[in-house]
Amino acid sequence: MNQTAADFLTRCFAPDETIALLLRSESPTLPTQRIVALEKALAPRYLAWLAHENRNGANVYAAANPLLTGSRKRTKESIASVRHLYIDIDTDGDTRLAALRASDAVPTPSAILSTSPGKYQVLWRVEGFDFASQESALKLLAIAFGGDSACTDCNRVLRLPGFLNRKYALAHRVTVEYPCDSVWTPADFRLDSGAVDAMLFDHAIPPRRQPGKHSNSETDWAWVSHELAHGKDAVKLTRELASRRSNKPNPLYYAQRTVDVASARLWLIEGIRIDDVITMLESRHRFELPAALCSARAREIATTAQRMIARRKIA
Repeated sequence: MNQTAADFLTRCFAPDETIALLLRSESPTLPTQRIVALEKALAPRYLAWLAHENRNGANVYAAANPLLTGSRKRTKESIASVRHLYIDIDTDGDTRLAALRASDAVPTPSAILSTSPGKYQVLWRVEGFDFASQESALKLLAIAFGGDSACTDCNRVLRLPGFLNRKYALAHRVTVEYPCDSVWTPADFRLDSGAVDAMLFDHAIPPRRQPGKHSNSETDWAWVSHELAHGKDAVKLTRELASRRSNKPNPLYYAQRTVDVASARLWLIEGIRIDDVITMLESRHRFELPAALCSARAREIATTAQRMIARRKIA
């Protein structure tokens, strides 16, 4: 445990840098924060103390960026520099991580933390970002790949690998892999804000409710599926659904996603290979989105439809 945490901190920070560690229990007690030099955090005695606190119920976190020397708090003003970009994926984790890995809109991650089954935190070691460009990039990453939109602050803390995630009754040890040792620059991230704005990963199809009680989204889903099965043009169907659901925060995105997932599900049921389904989805939006984002989105939607079919078979 201690060596995993030490290796992670050594990879993320330079000698003599100041870092922030946070201990937070699930019980309603005040969190404990420590602002320390990297060398102190790496000391065996200090790591043993963190392990003791973790065994007694505390979750262990580390700030993603170094702090100014002499800092006493982990405020935005105390952050010394931008060291990492990151994304917290806690919904449909395996699918969204696969889409991120397959996308050429982002470079290979520096570290991928498995924080609990199906939930991940992904980091890229970077240079050349100021705080404004980091915040913009974090928001685009969260939108494009379905991450936690709250995880976009420069003073954000992430779980420290090697320790137990004590959030659940069955504790899960946080593990880490290091796909790449490169340091990336802003030019390596090809995320277009105008295109990403249309990719708010709020799933259009919610879980089923009680028998006989259907949400508006479920009604939309049934209607769209019926119309597609009877040959309705997807573009016209998208416009009509967006017009019907003007109450949505982003009616066009909602309509596009509903129609695209329903289309992918129909194609897969008809026996079309998933690679061909992805190509068909890419073709549908190739003039609206940058190629990298279009590809990642198509893959995510196709795998979502595939999982829906698998769940129905199991049920």
